[in-house]
Amino acid sequence: MALLFCDAFWGTDFTDQSGYEAILQRLQDGRHMCKDVEELLKMRALAEEKYGRDLVTIARKAEGQTEIGTLKASFDKLKAEIEKTGYLHIHLSESIKEEVQKIEAFREHQREQRKKLEEIIEKLQKPKMLQHKKTIESKKLYEQRCKEAEEAEQLVGKKTNVTTSTHRQSEKVMNRARLCRQAANLAEKQYKWNVDQLEKTRHDWESTYRSACEVFQQQESERINILRCVLWDHCNLLSMQCVQNDDCYEEVRKLLEQCDIITDNNCFINMKKTACRPPAPIEFQSYSDLDANGGVRSVETKRLSVVLPELSFSGYPEAGSNSAGSYTSAQQAGGVTEKYMVLYDFKAQEDDELSVSKGQVVTITEQGEDGWWKAWRDGISGLVPGTYLTKLSPQSCSTSLAAAQPEHNPIK
Repeated sequence: MALLFCDAFWGTDFTDQSGYEAILQRLQDGRHMCKDVEELLKMRALAEEKYGRDLVTIARKAEGQTEIGTLKASFDKLKAEIEKTGYLHIHLSESIKEEVQKIEAFREHQREQRKKLEEIIEKLQKPKMLQHKKTIESKKLYEQRCKEAEEAEQLVGKKTNVTTSTHRQSEKVMNRARLCRQAANLAEKQYKWNVDQLEKTRHDWESTYRSACEVFQQQESERINILRCVLWDHCNLLSMQCVQNDDCYEEVRKLLEQCDIITDNNCFINMKKTACRPPAPIEFQSYSDLDANGGVRSVETKRLSVVLPELSFSGYPEAGSNSAGSYTSAQQAGGVTEKYMVLYDFKAQEDDELSVSKGQVVTITEQGEDGWWKAWRDGISGLVPGTYLTKLSPQSCSTSLAAAQPEHNPIK
C-alpha cells in the first residue's frame, strides 16, 4: 500500500513546520541526486569519447606494412575493427550526453514547478502565523478582561454587604464592574473574531498544503522514475556497446581462422626467393696458381689414357667397352678434362647430380660458376659440388691410379 505525503507530514502544533521542511529537504536532496547523476554521465561521456578517439588514433598509427599474406589481412582487419570500435564509443558518448540533457531539462522543469508551489505556501504561511499571533494576543486580553471583570464584580458584592459604605462608593464600584464587564465582552468578541479568521486561514492553508504535498509527491515519483529509466538506458547502451565490440572482434577472429602458416610461408618464398642451393664454399687457391692479373693460371693436364694407356682397373672402362666409349665421348664433348679427387662423401639429391665417395677420382668436364661441376665416373655424368673435390697433379694422378689399380697381368 502506497503511503501519502499529505497524511504523514503535518506539524505537531499549529505553528510547527517540521513536516513541510522535511518535504522540502527531500526535494532538495532529490535535486542534488539529479546533479550527481548528471555529473556521473558527463564524466562517463568524456571517458567514452577519449577512449574512442584513442582507439581511432591507435588504429591509424599502427602500421604492419611489412607483413604479407593472410596474417597481414587479419592484422589490417583488426585495425579496421579497432577504428570502428572507436567510432562506436564516440557515438556512445553522444548518446550519453543526450541523456544528460534530458535530466537537466527535467530538473529545471521541476525546479520551476516547485518554486511556484513554495511561493504559494509561503504566502499562506505568513498570514496564518500573523493571524495566529493576533488570536493568541486577543485570547490573553480576553482572559485578562474577564479576570478584571470578575474581580470588580466580587468587589461590588463586598461593598454591598458592608453597611458603612456610602452610596457614592457603591455606585463607583458598580460602575467600574460594569465597565470591566463591557471590556471583557468586547475582548471576547475580538477573540472570537480572531479565532474565526484564524480558522479560515488555517482551512485555506491546509487545503493548499495538502495539494502541494500531492504535487511534491508526484514530483518525487517522477524524479525517481526518470532517474531509474536513465540509469536503465545507460546500462542498455553499455551492454549494446559490449555486444557491438564483440561483433567487431568476432570478424577479426573469423579472419584469423583463415590465417594459415604454410600459406604465408609459401607466399614469402615465392615473392622473395633467391637461390635453391647454398653457395659453394670458398676454396684455397695457391699463390703459384695465380697469374699477374689475379686469375687462375692454365695448367696443362695429361689424360689418364695417355699416362697409362695399357692399364685397366676398377673405376675406369677398358678399351672397346661401352663405358670406354661413353668416357671417350665425354672427353670429346667436354674438351680438356681434369682429374679431381673426392674429399668428402656426397649423395645425389637431384636427378642431374652424381653420388661420389671420399677418395674416388672423377673427371671434370665443366666447372659451373655456381660452384656445381659436371663430373664423369664409371661412364656416368652428373653434378657434384666443386668444394668437395681437389685437383690432382700428374704425379698425384699416377700415384692415385696405381694405388687404385688391382693386380693384373701385363698386356701382351
